[in-house]
Amino acid sequence: MPANEPALGLTDILVKLADEPDGSELSLVSVVETMQGRGFGPLLLAPTLMVLLPTGAIPGVPTLSALLIMLVAGQLVFGKRAPWVPGRLRRMSFERARFRAAVEKVRPWTERIDRLLKPRLRALTVWPFNRLGAALCLVLAAAMIPLELVPFAAAVPALIIAFYALALAAHDGALALFSLAGVVAAGAAAVYFWPLF
Repeated sequence: MPANEPALGLTDILVKLADEPDGSELSLVSVVETMQGRGFGPLLLAPTLMVLLPTGAIPGVPTLSALLIMLVAGQLVFGKRAPWVPGRLRRMSFERARFRAAVEKVRPWTERIDRLLKPRLRALTVWPFNRLGAALCLVLAAAMIPLELVPFAAAVPALIIAFYALALAAHDGALALFSLAGVVAAGAAAVYFWPLF
């Protein structure tokens, strides 16, 4: 993450996605195009928000979002600067009005979250630590795909990825550590509950 990338808050990212580019449909490629040049944090965060907001109830959205997260995270792991999205994913879209309505509903809460964020422990949000975090995001995103079969279960790994992505966007190393703790907790829970399945 270059030093000149601006720190972005959750509300900034949501509003940007809801309002630009103009059109009745919000596609995965428009997410990439809107967030490109703003760092990998927003690029990772945008698809997790699609899962965490009411749009996550749309069949297929968690899986498509997971695929985009895996693409972006994988390219960050390998040091890419501009993410590439295959043609089939580029054509996937859903109604922008539904997303915009969800953004307006959660905006008071996102503004509260933004007040807690601040650039700190920045070293934990840049190379090489960001590549380690991206690798963990890959694992969590892969878990989202089978979890779509269980209502709202994909929101758990999506939330952890969202925290890490927001840490990158806001240059908040303390939040990056918090999200890492979430990964450890989720892994421990998975090992504990695995025999029940």
